[in-house]
Amino acid sequence: MPWPLPPQPVSRATLLAMGVTEAMIRSRLRSGELITMRDGVYLSAASWPADAGEQHVIRGHAELVVNPDAVLSHQTAALVWSLPAPGFGGWHDLPVCVTLPPGGHRSRARASVHRVAALPLTQVQRDPSGYPVTSPARTAVDLAARLTLPEALVLLDAAARLICQGLVPTIRRRDYANRRLVEAAATLLTEAAATIHCARIRPMVALVDPSRESAAESLSAGHFELAGLPRPRFQAEVRTHRGTFFPDALWEDKLIGECDGAVKYADPSGYVLEKEREQVLRDLGYRFVRWQAKEIMTDPAVVVDRVARALGC
Repeated sequence: MPWPLPPQPVSRATLLAMGVTEAMIRSRLRSGELITMRDGVYLSAASWPADAGEQHVIRGHAELVVNPDAVLSHQTAALVWSLPAPGFGGWHDLPVCVTLPPGGHRSRARASVHRVAALPLTQVQRDPSGYPVTSPARTAVDLAARLTLPEALVLLDAAARLICQGLVPTIRRRDYANRRLVEAAATLLTEAAATIHCARIRPMVALVDPSRESAAESLSAGHFELAGLPRPRFQAEVRTHRGTFFPDALWEDKLIGECDGAVKYADPSGYVLEKEREQVLRDLGYRFVRWQAKEIMTDPAVVVDRVARALGC
């Protein structure tokens, strides 16, 4: 008898309650139309994604099937929210992670991590498929709790951007610098830090800037802060006769800092346009200091020294 294959992870018990027999399950498993997500949890093979991050999240969904009180958290939640990883690796390389309430039911799989914590309702949301997941603020704080300032800002800045996006109907560039929105994001991050009793996160939250558009910019800001360099404005508006430009970093003495990466020049014309923009700004008296995204990740001291010399520090 034909039966609809599950587009989301489902337990053996649920299938049996729907009238599917053990023999029918075995038959679909043998044919390859049904795959086993973990012990006693199945998914239609056609619903298994090609993307490694999406695969990780679906394994997280399977974990929730047998742990109904659990919530997707930490690296798995970071994948849901597309929060950047501070290093070269990806969140999908780590085990699935869920958080269970104290005393909750627990059914552990070999490739998963179970954490125990009381999650306030304000720090739990739903992912696009309807599964519970820690909020962007709680996710960022959970992951940033043991990181250095530069790495922590990668997560905190990205979470703040998501929070700002959720507070307006349509996000605009200037909204990321809106004081009301930035303070709202900082409040949620501070509340999450207080919930996990992580005092070291609070001074980091004071440095959060949703205007920073990339992980490399956030890393740079963290290293500049640790080195005691003057704080630049990120993505500040600079108006010229050739249009409005938004440098990655801008210091008071008309020094512009640009953090370059491969993505920036994905468009073949991007490099030429960048040089045209730079010349317009140089003609207006602006100076430039540049560094590569990979430099700030692998050798931040070199970048800090280069910027310090440009600033005359």
